[in-house]
Amino acid sequence: MQIPSPNAHSESAARKGRIHQSVSRWCYSRIPLDQLSEYAAKVGLKGIDLLEPDDYSVPRRYGLLCTMGYAGGGEIAKALNRVENHAAIEQGFRTNIPKAAKAGVPNVITFSGNRAGMSDEEGAKNTIAGLNRVKKIAEDNGVTICMELLNSKRDHHDYMCDHTAWGVRVVEEVNSPNVKLLYDIYHMQIMEGDLIDTIRENIGWLGHFHTGGVPGRHELDGTQEVQWDGVMRAIADAGFKGYVAHEFVPSADPLISLRNAADLCDV
Repeated sequence: MQIPSPNAHSESAARKGRIHQSVSRWCYSRIPLDQLSEYAAKVGLKGIDLLEPDDYSVPRRYGLLCTMGYAGGGEIAKALNRVENHAAIEQGFRTNIPKAAKAGVPNVITFSGNRAGMSDEEGAKNTIAGLNRVKKIAEDNGVTICMELLNSKRDHHDYMCDHTAWGVRVVEEVNSPNVKLLYDIYHMQIMEGDLIDTIRENIGWLGHFHTGGVPGRHELDGTQEVQWDGVMRAIADAGFKGYVAHEFVPSADPLISLRNAADLCDV
């Protein structure tokens, strides 16, 4: 693949500011991070999502933030719903959340883990205990821990935090302003739909959003079943002040696709 130049659109895009947009690093892994950051700034994005601690500060060279960082919060299949993982997650957060705070990273990611035969009830109890164990680290550093909602139907079979109600139950019980959910619109459209009402009803527990076209996790365009501008208006109208990160895998020119997504979601 030929990597487009960030100068393909030389002008900087002025945005309305109601939706603070970002882009997930892994979807653009073939483009150097500095180049991606430069281009993201040109098209009016606010940051780069899902960076490792060594890269937290790179977007700042371009006036951006790392909007969601990896910080040792476990793996998708192996995380908070098992007590034996809690010590490692706590150590990861004790090491990396202060680094995130220093670099201005507002959020770090974590996961429930897979069921692997465990009941949702037991998993919720364990996940609550794990988050209670680490929430003060987040509170003391002004960083929000976000547990991601993922679909277990197509992409992450057996993942436990696969419905909004389960995730909200957990974070409500933890009851910290620094422990919230990462509401992935792509994943939740696959699992349950009803996006706008679900977002409105639970906005206080949603700390971050991801996008991705359904089906296929590609561009946010006319081949997809989500009305993205409508969902973005609901997020903005609910008073959400955090970040919406694009997490689709481009099937065409990646930087043009990113700009088009940014235009669509600029409501």
